[in-house]
Amino acid sequence: MRKSGLAKADRKAGRVAAEGVIAIEARRRRSLGCSRRGQLETDFVAREADFRSFAAAVARAALAARPADLTALAAIRLPSGQTIEETRRALVARFGENIGVRRFELIQSDGPLGSYLHGTRIGALVALSGGDDVLARDLAMHVAAINPQFVTAEDVPADQVTKEREIFLAQIAADPKAQGKPAEIVEKMVEGKVRKYLGEITLTGQPFVKDDKLAVSEVLKRGKARSAALRALRGRRGIEKKQENFAAEVMAQVRGT
Repeated sequence: MRKSGLAKADRKAGRVAAEGVIAIEARRRRSLGCSRRGQLETDFVAREADFRSFAAAVARAALAARPADLTALAAIRLPSGQTIEETRRALVARFGENIGVRRFELIQSDGPLGSYLHGTRIGALVALSGGDDVLARDLAMHVAAINPQFVTAEDVPADQVTKEREIFLAQIAADPKAQGKPAEIVEKMVEGKVRKYLGEITLTGQPFVKDDKLAVSEVLKRGKARSAALRALRGRRGIEKKQENFAAEVMAQVRGT
């Protein structure tokens, strides 16, 4: 039966696994955290206690061993004596669904570390230099809700900014209202659009989710802190599932605290 089960696990390896859970493990004394995302085929199995225990165990193992990649992670032995890969295959055989560890993220800082998990679909880690644990958690909640791609404008790759600038220039050139405007005015219009774009995709440029009259940069300044790094994981919606706005759920919960 065991050999048959593992063969069954191999046969299911190519099946689409669009559901999943996110687990976060953090050690604030060392300011080291790990978030990981596991995937499977149905939401039913995602609610199973054994699958969630597996997700949490993988996060703890990744935090302790700090593997370089998913291959190294799969080889780590859990307290049961089995490797993560062996445990995964056993769960596939048990539940009859494809199960995988899709991604993990490690984050480390000398300052406070904030973590936030919204249900099982959205997770965030934020490391600070300065500030305190309350601010770090608030910013982790912000990251979960708004999903910034970068910490500051300086972190955005130059080629990405150049591409967006070219797009904005083409948009303005095609706008009848902009026809005949001096080149310096057009340039100012482009730069204004670029600044707005950078504000939307960077943590420090976004309005703070708990008080949208303040930019996150101002919140950090008041807290005498600097955001050192962030990590965010988001679960993929099921192919046949009703579309849901998870970010809106997070924002509603944040504003209610």
